[in-house]
Amino acid sequence: MSASCCAPVSPGNNPRYRRVLWVALVVNAAMFGVELLAGWAAGSVALLADAIDFFGDAVNYGLSLAVLGMALATRAKAALFKAACMAAFGVFVLGRAAWSVRGGIVPEAMTMGVVATLALVANVAVAWLLYHYRSGDANMRSVWICSRNDAIGNVAVALAALGVLGTGTAWPDLMVAALMALLGITGAWAVGRQAWAELRGGSTTTAAAVEPGCCASHEHDGMHAHEN
Repeated sequence: MSASCCAPVSPGNNPRYRRVLWVALVVNAAMFGVELLAGWAAGSVALLADAIDFFGDAVNYGLSLAVLGMALATRAKAALFKAACMAAFGVFVLGRAAWSVRGGIVPEAMTMGVVATLALVANVAVAWLLYHYRSGDANMRSVWICSRNDAIGNVAVALAALGVLGTGTAWPDLMVAALMALLGITGAWAVGRQAWAELRGGSTTTAAAVEPGCCASHEHDGMHAHEN
């Protein structure tokens, strides 16, 4: 999920990079709508959870483009808004999963599989567009890595569809949904903590350390390269 990574802010005014971000924004926003409608129609909570991922990416790209070049405080407030939205959708998915457990609704496996495959194609396409910028600064690299890792969620939903088809129960769908929702909530918490630290005037490097697997590692790479 992109929520677990820093917001994709380009350090310069690269027109080509801006165009790529716009394409990524449109693709993710469109897939958010597709998965939201398909998940609701098919009764799949896993699809709804994956829709959160697309929503987070779309908001990520949109806010990054909107506040590009603005003051740190403005970018931090935008990140807080994104974190709040992500957390809200995560809680919604958990609640929907709990309701499905009580209702005993078995999702439509075929719809799950088809939409998950479409989502995988969309994420791979976005990752391919961002591949050229994988060796840029920490933020540019994190955008590509986040997009690449989003495909994992799509594969998980496809596996959940196979599980539903094979078992005839909703448990594979609910388990994947709960896992993705929790990842979304923890990602929102990490982004919110970083943004709050920036608003309070804390060190961005210290705040980025909340996510050592994404942003902090890339900043360390950049510092090491500078020292050499």
